[in-house]
Amino acid sequence: MSNKKIDVLVYSGNGSTVESVRHCVYSLRRLLSPHYAVIPVTGDVLVKEPWMSSCALLVIPGGADAAYCRTLDGEGNRRIKRYVQGGGAYLGFCAGGYYGSKRCEFEVGSKRMEVIGDRELAFFPGICRGLAFPGFVYNSEAGARAVELSVNSEALGSDSGLSKTFRSYYNGGGVFVDAQELVGKGVEVLASYTEPLKVDSGEGAAAVIFCKSGSGRIILTGPHPEFAGINLSKRDDLPEYSKAIDAITADDAPRVAFLRACLRKLGLEVNSENHSVPSLSRLHLSSFDPSTVSTLLSEWSGIISKEGKVDTIRCEMDTFRLEYSGTWDLSAITSSVKSIVGDSEDRTDEPLASDDRILDYEKLVKRIAIHESDLPSNKETPYFSHHGFFSALRQYASQSRVEGNFGKCLLYGEVVTSTSTLLEKNVKLLNHLPHGFTATATTQVAGRGRGSNVWVTPPGALMFSTVIRHPLKSLNTSPVVFIQYLAALAIVDGIKSYGPGYSKLPIKLKWPNDVYALRPEFASSGKTEDRNSYAKIAGILVNSSYAGGDFTLVVGIGVNVANALPTTALNLLAKAAGLRPFSSESLLASILAKFENIYQKFCRTGWDANMEEDYYKKWLHTDQIVTIESEGGLRARVKGITRDWGLLVAEELGYNDIPTGKKWQLQSDSNSFDFFKGLLKRKI
Repeated sequence: MSNKKIDVLVYSGNGSTVESVRHCVYSLRRLLSPHYAVIPVTGDVLVKEPWMSSCALLVIPGGADAAYCRTLDGEGNRRIKRYVQGGGAYLGFCAGGYYGSKRCEFEVGSKRMEVIGDRELAFFPGICRGLAFPGFVYNSEAGARAVELSVNSEALGSDSGLSKTFRSYYNGGGVFVDAQELVGKGVEVLASYTEPLKVDSGEGAAAVIFCKSGSGRIILTGPHPEFAGINLSKRDDLPEYSKAIDAITADDAPRVAFLRACLRKLGLEVNSENHSVPSLSRLHLSSFDPSTVSTLLSEWSGIISKEGKVDTIRCEMDTFRLEYSGTWDLSAITSSVKSIVGDSEDRTDEPLASDDRILDYEKLVKRIAIHESDLPSNKETPYFSHHGFFSALRQYASQSRVEGNFGKCLLYGEVVTSTSTLLEKNVKLLNHLPHGFTATATTQVAGRGRGSNVWVTPPGALMFSTVIRHPLKSLNTSPVVFIQYLAALAIVDGIKSYGPGYSKLPIKLKWPNDVYALRPEFASSGKTEDRNSYAKIAGILVNSSYAGGDFTLVVGIGVNVANALPTTALNLLAKAAGLRPFSSESLLASILAKFENIYQKFCRTGWDANMEEDYYKKWLHTDQIVTIESEGGLRARVKGITRDWGLLVAEELGYNDIPTGKKWQLQSDSNSFDFFKGLLKRKI
């Protein structure tokens, strides 16, 4: 069974505009979450990393088509074509539509703006010609307008609830010339412009088209149906543009219905209703030992400034305002919020903002409620029981014979940007956090992965980040690179020691920083050796910095507990094994206790034979044969990792897979490993 493709990759490299990427990600997340992870990626990812096996849809947004050529011509486009022809899906908005055509003709005859040339992808076997409408100005809304589109509901499904027409944002796109005459070559016109065009469009006035390439599906657009009116800002100096925004906003429902139908035609599983990104909530700082919070506040005295009557910490990325239990004065902080969301009588944790639009989260002030004398109540944090967590932490810490310093001081938010970002990117605050300080959340709206990966983490997942102060003097015996391996071991051990019976759950490690689980449908078959029957259930991201004689590491961990999408969830495995569901609070406590125990052992003895043996028992790669793409497709067998710097060791194979005696060592932070395809590849 092949692994389900769950990534929707949005190109955000050279040539793309920030606004086009943001609008694209905004709309796709609302229609595709939680079935897929919508992730912006750079050109280097498309050119040099093995993204194809997990990609359900590749999106090229608006921007500059010629710059796309400079980045992706050659190897990048060969990979994209191979991916699509093998059954992948491609969606090109505006410049992405030009780029996906056989030929681009943009502003022919204009010395300043002319772009003419053949394009390597050539999914549409004809010309995309623009400007379809006059007035376009780079990096401006001066030529933006609302264009009316006539929808071909027959091509998209007559039962899709589509309107015959709707108005869409347009700014510089093209028309697909003679698309109507190319129906015999697999082209379908999904929508047409209804207004007179600036350029010759040949037969018809195709604004959005569908094409086939091999087993793959492609949709190319001239306008921007992914732009929502709520995210467009009116301009006093551009009254016609302001009127266009009103028109686009008025047609939001048919616009969304059209975009939803397009995604279905590309073969994706789409939500019947939009999934809005939740609003940021208040953060809560607490500890099972109240004096710990008081001590921490004392240590923060040097970074706290008074702004009016409010204690404030201004950091490199975020600004935090401190609210003290029993004396919260929210009038100055939430007056603007209440004007948007109304006054809530049922809960005290008002959101920072609620209207469903693109937000610059860095500009939103984050509020931290300080709990020096008691723990947050269930009313304050209805989705996380602090009493349950700290009670479990005491229990698991005792079982693991540790003090419970990992998680002793906890920062929780119902909805946050990213627990890792809150800690790592705010160095002023990070420098004053103790060893073991942990931040956790119910939902992340800007969760972080390796490289530039960012996504919305759905409810039901356990997300947390822990601060580790690793002494420089331990570097030779206990190298920092192994921390990610310790975290992976802690996740597996925390799950398996959760309670009686959980040790039998089929959880494995994937090098270097993921945890996989046997899919529930395979659990009863006993086919535990088939790697393709495993799905990712947890991931790890470690960021480190050095100052003052210690390495400061922020270890970010995400575990699918109750969210079965987009891969699988621990609770499904527990149900298949006849076990009770996991509690996120108790699982967090279990993992933290194991992490603290393993880390202490590591500091004493390093990556010794016992720890190495335990790691190999739990990983997926024993004697796996892989292909090292960076060495011309060389075949090798995985033998383990080195004890000094945690490098992956692969032994070269020759004729009939007989070892040649040569071994390769690969770094975990500079290589990608896709074990479903057996590929090792250098990362940029």
